[in-house]
Amino acid sequence: MTHEPDAQELVPDPAAEFFMDQRVRVTDAARALFPDGTLIDLPHDQVQERLRATQVALARGDPAIFEATFSEDGIVVVIDILALEDRSYTLIEVESSTSINDHHLLDAAFKAYVLRRVGIEVDAVEIMHLNEECRSPDLSELFVREAISGRVRHLFSQVSQLITDQNTMLAGTLPAVEVGKHCNEPRECPFKTRCWPVLPLHHVETFYGLRQERSAELGAQGLVLVEDVPETFPLTVIQQRQQRSVTQGELQVDGDLGVALAPLDGRVAFLAFEAVGLAVPVWEGLGPWHPHPVQFSCHIASPEEDLRQVEWLAEGSDDPRPGMARALVETLEHVDVVVVYDKAFEKECLDLIAAGAPDYAKAVEAMKSKLHDLLPVVRNHVYHRDFLGSFSRTAVSSALVPDLRRESPEVFQEQTTETLLNRLLFSGEPMEPAEREVVRRSLLANCAFESLALVRLTERLDDLAKTPD
Repeated sequence: MTHEPDAQELVPDPAAEFFMDQRVRVTDAARALFPDGTLIDLPHDQVQERLRATQVALARGDPAIFEATFSEDGIVVVIDILALEDRSYTLIEVESSTSINDHHLLDAAFKAYVLRRVGIEVDAVEIMHLNEECRSPDLSELFVREAISGRVRHLFSQVSQLITDQNTMLAGTLPAVEVGKHCNEPRECPFKTRCWPVLPLHHVETFYGLRQERSAELGAQGLVLVEDVPETFPLTVIQQRQQRSVTQGELQVDGDLGVALAPLDGRVAFLAFEAVGLAVPVWEGLGPWHPHPVQFSCHIASPEEDLRQVEWLAEGSDDPRPGMARALVETLEHVDVVVVYDKAFEKECLDLIAAGAPDYAKAVEAMKSKLHDLLPVVRNHVYHRDFLGSFSRTAVSSALVPDLRRESPEVFQEQTTETLLNRLLFSGEPMEPAEREVVRRSLLANCAFESLALVRLTERLDDLAKTPD
């Protein structure tokens, strides 16, 4: 922001925008616990105006100040909640996570350090984070207030040095820092692609499940490519299959793939869910960041009829699980097998749907016994060099069924599925009827592609199982 304010990396991507939207909801919920609080409602670049407004609120003795702003030696901090409790101030930082992380402590330490420098007596420092035990609709215990005063004071010596380092960096030229673990901690740096070298297509880091220290060990030996790794280096069975595929340039099929696919017989359903993880839960029985299943697509194949599809998408923010459960039961009660990819997610969605639809709970629960997961089938038997070490549904389908192309509607160019579902169902963002229809059709088409991809992937695996070595 100092050296290149127009950098493309500073523009929030859809995932970041969704998180920021959730952060706003968490902050609003936290402020509601201080009904007499005062918001310093001024643009953040109007620093002097914010400083004056904060001083006015302090002089009035306001019981709580939201976004109180202070400055010392060129350092500006904005406090989430400065609460006057028992005649002394408590500095409260609001986090949308369900636990405290190291960078939360450092953030609070900076702010407490500046308040001490400007003469504000802070009796306590707290992190107010989401309570993972909370369940909607009772949000009275949505937050946990955790005291961190001692840990913050312990960081004051670091804060002083960090401020010096930061000011030096900002006053100088662009810093030259070697790449390393810090590029991903506490979260991935948005400028990472500028600094990290472009690795070869089949670099040893693409080995599936290879721990970082083992990758470093290979690098220390000058081994860069998957095909360069000698037989003496211990590799898992999957990594060995990957190496053969890359070295020989051929698809690898090991073990008895046909046996793994044998359960997929009779009437087979191919199921894909979509859900939105909300920081502040909306439906009964759900907690912070629990997924809210709102959509499914199912393709059904049977010997008696042509492939057909059933789709379902919620209409609004009211709990749709009873209607969704009814549609699932009507769709799946007579099928023999339900094919999914990475069944942990689908299983969780079924659990949540059953919990919200008591009349259909038993039937929905029974569906879990029909789930058949394609992920371990592929991972334990098949490798294509274009997987590049990933067994994600997208990587596997793209490599094994390359003619199956996703036609991305225009709305997906700047949005993700989760952001669009959030806009459509939960954000309260007004949309024109025509725009809503475009978004709905796009979401339906996107989910339909996911279930159809399972059909085509299964067909491809069947062909591989029947093909001679």
